[in-house]
This record gives sequence, C-alpha cells and structure tokens, in this order.
Amino acid sequence: MDLGLQGKVALVTGGSKGIGLGIVQRLIAEGARVANVNRSEAEGRALEKEYAAQGKECFFIQGDLAEEAACRNAVEQTLKKFGRIDILVNNAGVNDGVGLDAGVEAFIGSLKKNLIHVYALAHYALDSLKATKGVIINIGSKVCETGQGGTSGYAASKGGINALTREWAVDLAPFGIRVNAVLPAETWTPLYEKCLAAMPDPKAARAEMEQLIPLGRRFTTIEELANMAVFLASPCSSHTTGQIIFVDGGYTHLDRKCTVKSDVASFGAAAK
Repeated sequence: MDLGLQGKVALVTGGSKGIGLGIVQRLIAEGARVANVNRSEAEGRALEKEYAAQGKECFFIQGDLAEEAACRNAVEQTLKKFGRIDILVNNAGVNDGVGLDAGVEAFIGSLKKNLIHVYALAHYALDSLKATKGVIINIGSKVCETGQGGTSGYAASKGGINALTREWAVDLAPFGIRVNAVLPAETWTPLYEKCLAAMPDPKAARAEMEQLIPLGRRFTTIEELANMAVFLASPCSSHTTGQIIFVDGGYTHLDRKCTVKSDVASFGAAAK
C-alpha cells in the first residue's frame, strides 16, 4: 500500500533507537526525508551515514530537547536542510522515575524532558506546518491512564500530551493540520529488554508480563507502533484528527479477567 509519503519531510525526535528508530525506518521506507533529533552524536551520525550509503536522507541534528534553544535549532536546521516540514513526530521522552517525593525542581526537570519540548517543537514548526497542511504525531504512554507509581513527572507529561493532542486538533483544524497520538503499553524495545535483564529470572519475568497482554499473549513490537504512527502521518488517514490510539494488544483497556488464566476468565455477563 502506497502511503503517499514520497518526498515528504518529517522531523522526528529521539529517532536513533527504540520506537523512534522504528518510525524513522518506516518513514524512510515510504520515501520520506527525515530529520532526526537526538542527544547521542554517535548514534545519530551512524544512522545518517547508514542511510546516506543507500542514497536516502536521515539528517542528524544533535540536541538536548530539555533545552528550549535545542528545540528552536532543530526546526531551523530542518528548514535549512529541506525547506519544509510536513510531519512532526514528538517521540522523545524517558520514564525517569521522578515521583512525588522527588521535589518540585525534579518534577519541573521531568516536564522539560518529557512535555515542554513537545509544545516548543510544535510552536517553532507551526508556520511550516501551516504552509504544508502538515501532521503532528505525539507518542504517549498508557501510564497517563493507568498510573504506574513513582513516576509523577512522566505520568503528568504523558497526560499533558493527550490533552495537547485534542487541543491542537481543534486549534489547527482550520489550517488543515491533523494531530493524533499513539500510545504504547508493553512494547519490546532494547530498553525494556535491558530492564528485564536486571531481574533475577528475565525469561520468567517476560513470560509473566506477556500473559497480561490479551491479544496474542506477547509484547507489542516496535514495527507495530511505527506502522500506526506512519499511517496516521500519511494522507491515507486524511480525515483522522484528535485521536488517541492505543497500540497495545488490549493491555490498557480490556477487562482484567482477560489477563488471567483461571476460571474467572470464562465468567460472562449472565448465566446460561
């Protein structure tokens, strides 16, 4: 299926690894040109070089998006390189464990790492997005709905992303700009694998977690997240805006009895 992204320009944050990398790979496979904003110089340059060898563009912009100047620079460098922005993918963020006991300064720092740059990038890219009738894709998290414990800054940020998705969809509809959010739950990423590896029995821990995911009893893949994000960024979803879409195998919203292996799983609404 041709998603109609040939020649489009996408600015992706945190595109060097994990879900961000999956989105970058999918965008480039569809013919888009990508600007990838990332803190790690080594990862970003390696990806840029890899795609350059294939005759494709994955322009690396180094920056710590917790700093407003880096957000402005990312947009400016993208426009200088490509002359336009059709797609903004706000993916960068980290579940940093800043809880209620961490203090106000730490909480504000978490918001800078996870939420403020989402606003800043959209703000600085707005004129170009208006000119192209572009698309904004925000990558959220199920944590904003379920809670997790010990991560107030991250949870608040992801809740804010949901709110901004709806707010911007209303605000920008007159300009033909669509705004949607994609929310993962348990997605198999290198970071997730690293976290499980620190547990006493990583294999057992993975199996236990998989049993909590109703559809297929498996983790969501990076590719599945990327496919949804890129579809929403494409003209194939041309009348979809303000949507918060969970790609999670039913983990977040399906009845809890779907996640257990016991007699309760066969309980119905009425006796037969």
